[in-house]
Amino acid sequence: MLRKFVALSRSTHGMLDLATTGFAALLWLGHLPAWSVLIVALATAAAGYTALYALNDLVGVTIDREKFANPGINLGYSVESSGPRHPLAQGVLSMQGAIAWFALWYIVALVGAWWLNPLLIAIVLTAPLLETLYCLLLRVTYWRVLIGGLVKSLGPIAAVLTVVPRPSLYWLCLMIAWLTAWEIGGQNIPADWNDADEDRRVGAKTIPVLFGARIAGTWVFASLIVAVCLSLLLPLMSPLALGLPYLVLSFSAGLFLLLVPGFRLFSSGDGRYAAKLFDRASFYPVVQLAIIAIFVALDWH
Repeated sequence: MLRKFVALSRSTHGMLDLATTGFAALLWLGHLPAWSVLIVALATAAAGYTALYALNDLVGVTIDREKFANPGINLGYSVESSGPRHPLAQGVLSMQGAIAWFALWYIVALVGAWWLNPLLIAIVLTAPLLETLYCLLLRVTYWRVLIGGLVKSLGPIAAVLTVVPRPSLYWLCLMIAWLTAWEIGGQNIPADWNDADEDRRVGAKTIPVLFGARIAGTWVFASLIVAVCLSLLLPLMSPLALGLPYLVLSFSAGLFLLLVPGFRLFSSGDGRYAAKLFDRASFYPVVQLAIIAIFVALDWH
């Protein structure tokens, strides 16, 4: 039974996204926060991602059902293989159960946000509104990719506000730009590319559907280049002495997890590489978190 709810929230993927919050907090703070803050922050972020991914399926259930009415729907990606894809649309999970699951985790996120910093309530309230808008724009405009990038940035923004009372707006914008470029090139367009056939049948307006492989591949690779370049500026917002060793490790992560698979998709135009890029790019925040954690540990000693 739990497996259906885990699939609804794509929990495997959500936990990978959770790494962006840990990375942002360590980057800006330069050391671990108090244990009470760390535990509540992790629980709050996990609850938020669980709720938002569930909301995605709740809002998109009608279109998802249209997709499943046709044969040949894609199975998804290895990082989302925790259960049946879109269990609500497939009828293996009730609407009442899905709503209750979303509400439970959303309340946990609200309570945790209030405990950490009442300002975070605004982010928790904004996130489902943006996620809903993102879903509703599927048949309207491909520019919804920008909203997707902003949604992915809300968790890291909340993490920064948890550990730094008055962060620089300039540096926050830089972090948002970095995350948005990673989301567009490594997640959003590859996901839409993988789903292009079924999206075309339901009239979705995505970049791969509207512009084809050549333009979509250009968007992907250009976005990933921007993401990797911006990642080299992130040390400027940290109190840690992140010198050349950090930059080498960070660039290597971007090269292996983003640029190499992104270039393969761009140069070949072969949709089989879209899911591979999506999977590899999903681990990019985890590797970035591991890298910054190393330098936090070295600084602590």
